Amino acid sequence: MTDLSTSPATPLDALWRQLQSDPGTHEAHLGQALISRHLIDAALLERALQAQARSVPRRELGEMLVEAGALTPSQLQAALAGWLGVQIVDPDILEPEPAALKRVPQSVAEREGVLPLMVRGDTLVVAVPDPWNKRVLNDLRFISDLPIVAVGAKPGSLASAVARAYKFHPAAAPAPTNGAVPTELHQLAADLARSAASDAGNDRAVLSESDNTLVRLVNRLIADAVAHNASDIHIETAEPPRPVRVRMRVDGDLVHWLDVPAAVRFALVARLKIMADLDIAEHRKPQDGKIDFARHGGTATELRVVTIPTSRGLEDVVLRLLGGMEPLPLERIGLSAANLSGLRSVMAKAYGLVLICGPTGCGKTTTLHSVMRELNTIKRKIWTAEDPVEITQEGLRQVQVNPRIGWTFAAAMRTFLRADPDVIMIGEMRDEETSRIAVEASLTGHLVMSTLHTNSAPESINRLLEIGLDPFMFSDSLLAILAQRLVRRLCPDCRVAEPMPAAALTALAHQYLGSATGTPGVSSADDEAALIARWRQRHAAPNGQLRQWRRVGCRHCEGTGYRGRMGLHELLVADEGLRVLIRRRASAADLQAAGLATGMATLRQDGIEKVLAGDTDLPEVLAATNQ
Repeated sequence: MTDLSTSPATPLDALWRQLQSDPGTHEAHLGQALISRHLIDAALLERALQAQARSVPRRELGEMLVEAGALTPSQLQAALAGWLGVQIVDPDILEPEPAALKRVPQSVAEREGVLPLMVRGDTLVVAVPDPWNKRVLNDLRFISDLPIVAVGAKPGSLASAVARAYKFHPAAAPAPTNGAVPTELHQLAADLARSAASDAGNDRAVLSESDNTLVRLVNRLIADAVAHNASDIHIETAEPPRPVRVRMRVDGDLVHWLDVPAAVRFALVARLKIMADLDIAEHRKPQDGKIDFARHGGTATELRVVTIPTSRGLEDVVLRLLGGMEPLPLERIGLSAANLSGLRSVMAKAYGLVLICGPTGCGKTTTLHSVMRELNTIKRKIWTAEDPVEITQEGLRQVQVNPRIGWTFAAAMRTFLRADPDVIMIGEMRDEETSRIAVEASLTGHLVMSTLHTNSAPESINRLLEIGLDPFMFSDSLLAILAQRLVRRLCPDCRVAEPMPAAALTALAHQYLGSATGTPGVSSADDEAALIARWRQRHAAPNGQLRQWRRVGCRHCEGTGYRGRMGLHELLVADEGLRVLIRRRASAADLQAAGLATGMATLRQDGIEKVLAGDTDLPEVLAATNQ
C-alpha cells in the first residue's frame, strides 16, 4: 500500500493506476498488521486481546488501543487502510475533475465531508473520511448513478478541500435556470422518450423505477421545486398517447412545468413510492408518506407524498414541500402596524384563546409559527400538536398526531395539560371535543393557539358555537381571531408606478368603505374625502400624488411580474362588547360591526392599503377577498 499523502504531487492518473493494481497479500489479523508496522509490540497486543475477550459486549481491538493511548486515531486509520488495501490520499495535492464534481452536489459533499476526485469509465473515485461507512457510500452510489471506489483522506483535510474544489470549478455547479422550465429537465425527459420509443409495446415494463435517467429526472424535478419556492408538485398521469403532465404551485398559482412520456407513467409513480417508503404493488387505494430529500442528494427538505388512484388503473401523485421551512419574524408576514401591535398585545396575555382562520393554503401555519417564534423563550414551555409538522423550531416540543392509532388533537391536548405547559398550539380545531378542551385549557391558565377553516374572523365565532361550544365559556376565553389570505407581491425589480387618476381613486375609496358594509359603492362624499386625505398622508409620493403600481415582468420574476407572497389580515380583538354579543349568539354581521367600531380593518381594506403602498395590485386583492 502506498500512502499518497507522502507523495510530492501524485496525479489522478497515478492514483487510478494504483487503485487498479494488485493489492497483494496482507496479514490475517489487524493485530499482526499493527505489529508489522511497528505501532505496537506483541506483549501489548496480547494484553489488548485478553481485555477484548473480557469485554461485554465485545469491543473492537482498534477502538480499545486508541482509548488506551497506544495509538492515535490517524495511526489506526492508516493501519486499517493498509491492512485492507485502501489508498490514503492528501486532497490538498490532488485537483478534482469537474466531471466528478458534477456527479455529487456541493450540498452533499459538504454535509458528508466527501470529495469526488475523478470519473474513470463507469466508476467514480471519492475521497472520504471513513472508507468503511456503508451508508455514505450507498448514498454516493445512488446520487451519482455510478459505482463508487472510496479512498481515505488525511484526517481534517477534507472540509477545506471540498470548499476549494467547488469554488474554483464553477462548471461543476448546475446551470442557472432563467427560463420557466430548466433545460436539464427537458433533456432528461427527451432521453426517457427515446428509451420508451425503443421499448415500444411493453406498457408497464417499459422502464424500471430504478432507471438512471428516471432517478435523475425525479431528483432534478424536486430540486427545481425547491429552487423556485414551489409549495406543491402535481404528477398527473394519463393513458397514451397523452403525456404525464407535471405542474408546480408557485406563489399560489399552478404552473405547467414539464411533460413526461406516457410510457414512463408507472415507473415514475413507483419511483416516488419507493422514495416515500410506500407499497409499489398497491394501485387501488390512496397512500401517503414522506420523502427526506437529503437522503437522495438534495437539500434538507421534506416532502409529504399523497398517491390518489384515478381512472383506468392509473395514479396521480401530489408532493407538498415541507422541510427546510423556518418561522418568519412576525414583522415579515405582512401585518400592518395596527394589526401587529394588536396581535402582540394579546400574545402578552398569560392565558386565553387566539385563533387564526382562513381557507386551506392561506398561510395559517406560517403565521402560527411566527407567533410561536416570538413566544419561544427559555421561560416558557410550549407544546404543539400538528398534522403534519411542517415547520420545526428549537425549543418547541412538537408532536405529530396520528388519528389512525387514536392519537388525535383532543388526545394530545389532554396529555399536554398534564405536562405543565405555558403555551399550547393545536394545528386545527376540527371538532367539538378538541375545541371544548382548548377552551377549558385557556380558562385554566394556559395560552392556547389554533387554526380554523373559516372565511372571516366573525364567521369563526359562529362556526365554533354551531359545533357545540358553550357561548359563556367561549366568550370568556377568546382573546382575538386573525383572519388572513395570501396575495402575490409585485416584483420590486420591475414594478412600475403611475399616477392614479381621480376616477380610479374614487372607485378605490368606494371599495374600501363598502367592504365594511358589504355594499361597495355606497358611501358618503365626506367619508371618501377623509379617507383619501388619510391615504395621501400615508402613501403619497413626494409630489403629493397617490400612485398605482403595475406589474411588468423581468428575469428576476420569470416574466410574471410577481415574486413571493404576503398576507392580508383582519384582526378581531375581543372586548366586553364583543363578549356580550357572543353570549347572545349574535350574527356574523353584528359581530363584524362591533369589530369595525373598535378599529378592525377588513381583509379587503388591509389589501387596498397594501395596493397603495406598492406591495401588490388590486386584481390580486379583489380575487383573494371575493367572498
